Amino acid sequence: MNPVPDTAAADDFAALGLRPALVQAAAAAGWHTPTPVQTAAIPAVLAGRDLLARAPTGAGKTAAFVLPLLQRLQQAPAGDRRLAVLVLAPTRELAAQTARVLRTLAPQQRAVLAVGGLSINPQLLALRGGVPLLVATPGRLLDLVAHNALRLDGVQCLVLDEADRLLDLGFADEVGRVLALLPPQRQTLLFSATLPDTVSALAAGALRDPLVVQAAAAGGGPGVGPDITQRAIVVDSARRTPLLRQLLRSAGWPRVLVFVATQHASERVADKLRQGGVPAAALHGDLSTGRRAQALADFGTGALQVLVATDLAARGIDVPQLGVVLNHDLPRSAVDHVHRIGRAGRAGAAGLAISFVLADAPGSEAHFRLIEKRQGLRVPRETVPGFEPAAPVLLAPADPHGGVKGRRKSKKDKLREAAALAAKAGPAR
Repeated sequence: MNPVPDTAAADDFAALGLRPALVQAAAAAGWHTPTPVQTAAIPAVLAGRDLLARAPTGAGKTAAFVLPLLQRLQQAPAGDRRLAVLVLAPTRELAAQTARVLRTLAPQQRAVLAVGGLSINPQLLALRGGVPLLVATPGRLLDLVAHNALRLDGVQCLVLDEADRLLDLGFADEVGRVLALLPPQRQTLLFSATLPDTVSALAAGALRDPLVVQAAAAGGGPGVGPDITQRAIVVDSARRTPLLRQLLRSAGWPRVLVFVATQHASERVADKLRQGGVPAAALHGDLSTGRRAQALADFGTGALQVLVATDLAARGIDVPQLGVVLNHDLPRSAVDHVHRIGRAGRAGAAGLAISFVLADAPGSEAHFRLIEKRQGLRVPRETVPGFEPAAPVLLAPADPHGGVKGRRKSKKDKLREAAALAAKAGPAR
């Protein structure tokens, strides 16, 4: 693998080898100057090279593969409807976002979105007669294969979007099964904001002499956007939601994405905010696809001021002009923290990320220090007048495994390790 450092963006997309129609479509979508990851990736994708791209959230990874692959498809023989391009995404929201980008850039391009949580019958019908481009989540893709709705042995290009999440708990086995159905001779594009060991292991086995694009953020930790300001507010557990309401009143933020640890907390915090007169809704995996889509749509239009979400929203959420992300509960890992705060400050815009550090919860301060260490930064602790902690911050012994719940590995940590081992032992090309 030959790493390619950040490079200056080309004058425009035409300089990267894209045809005028796609350059015009990019301009119509508001993309006039390529980002560093697009500058490095687009010529390589057009040339048929495998690619391993690491870039911070909001850096333009989707356009980096969508634009050149659309050009490749437009150059294919007329009437060829065999599946040529397969895009795998870990969540329905991210898959739907990629499909929206495709429709915006090339509304005439035949493509199908296949995700769980929706009836499979319309997707089966959409695949009749063949389709050259499919955007799917792994589980639904395997369901379609089991229904004999499509074959994967003719795929020419595989895109693994948010590859670190694809290899996380619950996905590694499915991704391995998909890889086993693909032809060994294909182009593979792997995109991720972070590159843990599981992704590196997959890259070693699934990519052939890939171009490595390292579009790391300047001035921040791995994967953290350069224009995201971080704050850490120390508060007692029971006063987090009242403090959130106070911050909303005093700062006047038009939209805030609030992250919590559980589905129950998502509903509880959203309900308390509504009781206080704040337009808010919950977003978590137990909601139907329709309710999830409606919550995201209302948040995007400004009908909701606050969206209270689990880590489901840490990927695939692209809300224009979303300036503030708040961690009501700290994320379980430093990687999750990167993805959470990366929802703000996207596409070069400035963003603010606030984390509540709990004074009365042993381990909260120590865990946030671990997050800081992994990002290579230090965030000053602060308090808000009227919400000062009742007692000094409680500290717990350092957790060698990086978990939140003490020194012993949790069941979830053990499952993550098992998933990582499964990915490393997956089928080789």
